[in-house]
Amino acid sequence: MDIQEKIKKLRKEIELYSYYYYVEDNPKVEDYEYDALFRELQKLENEHPELITPDSPTQRVGGISEKFDTVAHKNRLYSLDNANNDEELTKWYERVLKDTTGLEGQMNLFMPKIPLACEYKIDGLAVSLTYVNGIFTQGLTRGDGVMGEDITNNLKTIKAIPLKLFEPINVEVRGEVYMPVQSFEKLNTKQLEMGQKTFANPRNAAAGSIRQLDPKITASRDLSIFVYGGIFEKKDAPKSHSETMEKLSKLGFRTNKVSVVQGIDEAIEFCKKTDLVRHNLNYATDGVVIKVDEIAKQEELGFTSRVPKWAIAFKFPPEEVWTDLESIEFSVGRTGIVTPVANLKPVLLAGSTVSRASLYNFDEIKRLNVQVGDRALVKKAAEIIPKVIRVEKTVNSKPFELPKTCPCCGSTLKEVEGEVALYCPNKNGCSAQIKGRIEYFVSKNAMDIDGLGESIISQLVERKMVYTYADLYKLTYEQLLELDLIAEKSAQNLLDAINNSKNTKLPKFLNALGIRLVGKESADILAQNFKDIEALKAANVEDLSAIDGIGEKMAKSIYDYFHNEQNLKTLDEVLKLGLVLENTYRKEENLKFKGLSFVLTGTLEEFSRDKAQEILKSLGAKTPNSVSKNTNYVIAGANAGSKLTKAQNLGIKILSEQEFKELISNKEDL
Repeated sequence: MDIQEKIKKLRKEIELYSYYYYVEDNPKVEDYEYDALFRELQKLENEHPELITPDSPTQRVGGISEKFDTVAHKNRLYSLDNANNDEELTKWYERVLKDTTGLEGQMNLFMPKIPLACEYKIDGLAVSLTYVNGIFTQGLTRGDGVMGEDITNNLKTIKAIPLKLFEPINVEVRGEVYMPVQSFEKLNTKQLEMGQKTFANPRNAAAGSIRQLDPKITASRDLSIFVYGGIFEKKDAPKSHSETMEKLSKLGFRTNKVSVVQGIDEAIEFCKKTDLVRHNLNYATDGVVIKVDEIAKQEELGFTSRVPKWAIAFKFPPEEVWTDLESIEFSVGRTGIVTPVANLKPVLLAGSTVSRASLYNFDEIKRLNVQVGDRALVKKAAEIIPKVIRVEKTVNSKPFELPKTCPCCGSTLKEVEGEVALYCPNKNGCSAQIKGRIEYFVSKNAMDIDGLGESIISQLVERKMVYTYADLYKLTYEQLLELDLIAEKSAQNLLDAINNSKNTKLPKFLNALGIRLVGKESADILAQNFKDIEALKAANVEDLSAIDGIGEKMAKSIYDYFHNEQNLKTLDEVLKLGLVLENTYRKEENLKFKGLSFVLTGTLEEFSRDKAQEILKSLGAKTPNSVSKNTNYVIAGANAGSKLTKAQNLGIKILSEQEFKELISNKEDL
């Protein structure tokens, strides 16, 4: 492979990983792996500057989601260069000395010592906060550094962000939104109880929470912030970074401690001390940011196209430990897929004791050549989830056999065609699958039955009180009292929650069924295209796959589900027990917006974004997140941004909130 092809390949990999990290909030590789690819690309481009292109990842910062309006930053946000060892920190400092003093050469005793500001590098989501006369007016994500997502309303829910400063001044503040570790653990526990996907790490949880379209969800997530910089008007501007942080603290912002040291040797010592204490903190920190403290020197050093020359981030190496792999066990999920898990000799890793680690799938076991009795090198994926990354053979190493039977029910396992997995076919007799399906059925985005957590569901299944979701609606007050840790009031509350869920909306029920490949969005699409469950049952694969958003594989999965005798029996049973499915999307007499596309932008006073979209969908409309030539109307609220501008440029009709209200109340068709 020639240099040009290698550079192209690296750029493609980095852009893909950047998309997952910045836009989807779903990182696919560890930071150090991403950094290694980025540094390799930088090295090749430095050696071959004629191959640098404007769209190279080295020429930009981050990415932008289309869920929110985008707004231009008044002052650009830059990324930071990374250093992974003392030598790289020293080389950065030598460049700083050369550019500010003219002195060249390696470090020695006679070199001057520049004051450096050191602070913890918070692993969160970078934001920019604008204050006019001391009032918080706008908050943006970093985005690509030039444009950011407008998340003002969500940021206002974070109590650590002052809405009014102690002084009426103009300032643009930079900060890092994060989720405290304790809050992260509580959130993941709650996600598991509701049968929903857990977050990989606090940074992921913070980014996912701050980008919720409904600010109420953001408010429930217990987020906080540390500010790390501010841009003041000239008359108010401090003379150093440390003075800036002190001033921001006095204005009412939450700041982390800044330690000013003399020269790079003291900065390196600060990094080593931080590495020893960071796991005791209630927030994730993955390094130390080192800045030239004096603002005049920062201005003298300036920026490259991507990073400031006066700052660098020292990244801690991923913590890895060796321990004994004592056994391998297998767990079964709601779909029957069997997952291997390593049982380890307990070991301290990144501040907590680890005794289990993921092996992901059987291909991973084969790739690593894992055997029981191996010495296993374990790390925490994104510093949270333990995983085995390498093994070494010992005298005790011995091959293990792939399971032939289900560890839960003993059924013979089968292979999944086209997938790296084994699965248990005993769908209706395997208690692990039954528990998983019931947990998913009662979760928030499904039937939302409050109080039915993992432990209660486990008891109901183990005591053979529940086999299917229909059985939940047969439970009696007396049966619930038989369960461990259930008192009279709890039993009644639980029974009320189950009965209240009988009146639900069709899309929530379709999602609750747990049909393979069908999630919340797909359930919405189905409800928009089929007036009731009977119409959906009658659809063939061709009907389903012709629907925009339903692919061929999903269509086959839906068809198979509604042509399974046991599924139909359970469905018929639950409907006879009084389940009522309302389809607000398919009231045929009122589909006046059928085929029309509406995009919402800005903040509406009387409607949340979710509520406005629900109303539009109930009238037959589509509600995509982005404006295109196929958009019919844009509903613009306060602080509308780039979507409004794009709509105006395309000549799309703009509706105010009042016009939107009149439109939905008017019985005439458009």
